[in-house]
Amino acid sequence: MSAGRRRLHLNAFLMEAGHHEAAWRLPHSNPRADFDLRHWIELAQLAESAKFDSLFLADGPALIGTGEFRPPGQLEPLTLLTALSQATSRIGLIATVSSTYNEPYNLARRLASVDHVSGGRAGWNIVTSAGADEAANFGLDDRPGHAQRYARADEFLKVAKALWDSWESEAVVADRTTGRYADPERLHRLGHQGRYFKVAGPLNVERPPQGYPLLVQAGSSEDGKDFAARHAEAIFTAHTTYERAAGFYADIKARTRSAGRDPDGVIVLPGIVPYIGSTEEEARALARQFDELRVPEYGLRQLAAVFETEPSVFELDQPLPEFILARPKLEGSQSRSDLIIDLAVREQLTVRQIISRLGGGRGHFEFVGTPEQVADTIIAWFEGGAADGFNIMAPALPSGLAVFVEHVLPILRGKGLFREEYEGTTLREHYGLPVPANQFHG
Repeated sequence: MSAGRRRLHLNAFLMEAGHHEAAWRLPHSNPRADFDLRHWIELAQLAESAKFDSLFLADGPALIGTGEFRPPGQLEPLTLLTALSQATSRIGLIATVSSTYNEPYNLARRLASVDHVSGGRAGWNIVTSAGADEAANFGLDDRPGHAQRYARADEFLKVAKALWDSWESEAVVADRTTGRYADPERLHRLGHQGRYFKVAGPLNVERPPQGYPLLVQAGSSEDGKDFAARHAEAIFTAHTTYERAAGFYADIKARTRSAGRDPDGVIVLPGIVPYIGSTEEEARALARQFDELRVPEYGLRQLAAVFETEPSVFELDQPLPEFILARPKLEGSQSRSDLIIDLAVREQLTVRQIISRLGGGRGHFEFVGTPEQVADTIIAWFEGGAADGFNIMAPALPSGLAVFVEHVLPILRGKGLFREEYEGTTLREHYGLPVPANQFHG
């Protein structure tokens, strides 16, 4: 790769048997992949052999649906990534963890620990948990309001950063001769008292190898984009068209600049769900195979959950109801509901067609084509100002990821856009990002 050339970033977004809701039903799939550590190790090692920047795990502290039509559970991601850190050596390890249903001290400690045991490969996808069912698992009658969740997340991250900084790099002296292990003056008490948290500090874990775990954000609401502009180093986002992805990209870079940060220090990564065949017809046949295995009732339930309503309000062969097209204010995922409405209106879709389109990627960009066409699309978004890279969301795992690695990556490498080998050992090095300065040093 030529010196100074912009580099494409690729993450392997892993999800049990695959991202398509019917992936577990395929003949070659493992329907019990969710709790099979061997499955996850195989995926992690495949992605690392291909030199992906990182693995990414989504998560939420509640059952997914009712469990009737799709595996509803998942391993806790920091626990799983700790195990995968011992089966890999270079690939980054990004976990989704809620700021709404955790406390800064405990989570800062867990994330710092993962960064230590992985040798500096941890990342935190910061979410504020939009689901009412999640709130019910923590003794709440309903989720906190959208603005309140983001205000709490802002303070949460301020405290977490201070806790990670609470050990200066020179704090440990480990002088056997004098018996002096650490310099107490370099272990900093926070004494934080804010609106949401009161935290004494310091942390009882040494500063992570990366300074902070890589900070990732995935919300695309106005509050989410402002939060990302202030804090995020990578942004996971969902767009169904190049034009909307390019608009988001320009907007987030401008907000980052306005927040006094370098826009090049924020990596924007849309999701792509690729259905890959050696010919277009083979790719379309693969997509049809998935679609025919869907259970419409599951799709209706998921659609109703997004719009905070009941499945009975939808008619499969009619457009979205007028009250939904009017875009009522939601306390959950406003950006995802807007994406679905935009898709439905732009393509004049019925509810049946909408749930079909959401079956593979829940609103992420689905692409059906040959390896060359997939690569050309990735390059067009990357070079056209719509992405710094992609989350690869294989509809079935491991098969879809293996096909991408075998047939698409060589094309990207042939264009000089993706690494042949890892050049660093930490996730920040993969992304070309510096270790943040310690706020207590000097």
